[in-house]
Amino acid sequence: MEFISVEQVKEIAQHYGYLAVFVGILLENIGIPLPGETITIVGGFLAGNKELNYWYVLGCAIAGASIGGTIGYWIGRKGGWAMLVKVGRLFRLSEEKLGKLKSDFSENAGKAIFVGRFIALLRIFASPLAGVAEMPFLKFTAYNLLGATTWASVMVTISFFAGKFLSLEELVTWAAKFAVLALGIVVAWIVIPIWLESRQVEKS
Repeated sequence: MEFISVEQVKEIAQHYGYLAVFVGILLENIGIPLPGETITIVGGFLAGNKELNYWYVLGCAIAGASIGGTIGYWIGRKGGWAMLVKVGRLFRLSEEKLGKLKSDFSENAGKAIFVGRFIALLRIFASPLAGVAEMPFLKFTAYNLLGATTWASVMVTISFFAGKFLSLEELVTWAAKFAVLALGIVVAWIVIPIWLESRQVEKS
């Protein structure tokens, strides 16, 4: 995110320690667009420099991601559909069209929850969308915890070890490039089939 620099995130993490890691990631997973990925990388980086403890950082990252995801799910479950319909009207999407998108998401909700942890934007919206799609809570919980644990373990561990050879800014830049690339692939995977289907309808 542009509104807060890597250096500012680092200063916050150094000042508030594990609380900054937990709260920052929790708020992002609720649906607030905070730089959760950067916060996780900073936590792992500081652990690699022995300013923080690796296991505490990892535990806070997992807890923040899983608890935040659960809150995001219930926000989506309780009031997300009405909000989505209102937003859809702005983009001239009918409720029927949104219903189809909801159904399509439901079929792939588990994958979206797990894979979405590693993808920009989807990490913020996947849990609320799972709530909107009325994904069974126990199923959501399983994918949410698995995704949170995998994502946190990868990000904290990579930054813990790579931080010994790369600067913090380089780590964040590489992670951001990967996240954007992954987002582009997912968007293409969704948009291209829809575009091809619309072309076929036009020809028929």
